[in-house]
Amino acid sequence: MAASVLFDAPGPRTRVRHRIYSIVASAAIVAALAFAAWKLYDDGQFEYDLWEAFVTPDYVRALLVDGLVVTVTMAVFAIIGAVIFGFLFGVAKMSDHRWIRWPAWVVVEFFRAMPVLLLMIFVFFMWFISSRAGFLWIDQAGGFFAVVIALTCYNGAVLAEVVRAGVQAVPKGQAEAAYAIGMRKTQVMTIIQLPQAVKVMLPAIISQMVVALKDTSLGYAVAAPGLTKVGQQIYKELHNQVPTAIVVAILYVTLNLLLTWLATWVQRRFVGEKKIDVVKVAAGIDEDRAAR
Repeated sequence: MAASVLFDAPGPRTRVRHRIYSIVASAAIVAALAFAAWKLYDDGQFEYDLWEAFVTPDYVRALLVDGLVVTVTMAVFAIIGAVIFGFLFGVAKMSDHRWIRWPAWVVVEFFRAMPVLLLMIFVFFMWFISSRAGFLWIDQAGGFFAVVIALTCYNGAVLAEVVRAGVQAVPKGQAEAAYAIGMRKTQVMTIIQLPQAVKVMLPAIISQMVVALKDTSLGYAVAAPGLTKVGQQIYKELHNQVPTAIVVAILYVTLNLLLTWLATWVQRRFVGEKKIDVVKVAAGIDEDRAAR
């Protein structure tokens, strides 16, 4: 067996020991899950009355329409806004102009350091005050927009750093070759560096999408609609906190798995392993100029 670059390949005894560790750990996890299930059963949490709501059409419709659809809507708006925010401020942080670079740095660092829940509460109360003053006429949508704006700002600030790191990960020779054939910095950034940086950034972007989707659950603190709001209404009415929490958690996990699968498929389908030929790009630009 060939040795790895970072460590030696395990021998027969080490492989046996690792198998034993895996079996013991798996048995411990199964035992913990079995104990938790037994405790729930002993406390009567598996009684049909507590779970009946999740096979009742009205409650299922509320979970899917008022909960799932609204949660996905908030997440989609937040993710789109965060990606736009991240690309704009990520590029601005790399600007040669201080009057662009420093304000962008302040905005990104502020929203990265701000806890999402506090940001939601702040936006919600600002929305509430503005609506009472007559500046906003959609008072009832304050919770929805508080979640979307807070998640956009926080995740956008994180993605701004991801964009900056992705661009810096592109080999410097790509930019140098582009400058050598007369391309401007804006062209180098938008045509050469950013398309190649997407491959580096995409795993982090997918991860941040999942974070944004999960963080919509914090909207209960600002009376935002969504899964947690509907779940809260159900267990307050039926006093079945544990079954409701399990069902809502399953829905969130399913959503996250679907989002991860979709983002990974998009990465493989539209990004792949494509590389950019600077000379061909420059030739295309020259042809466009000649056509004009």
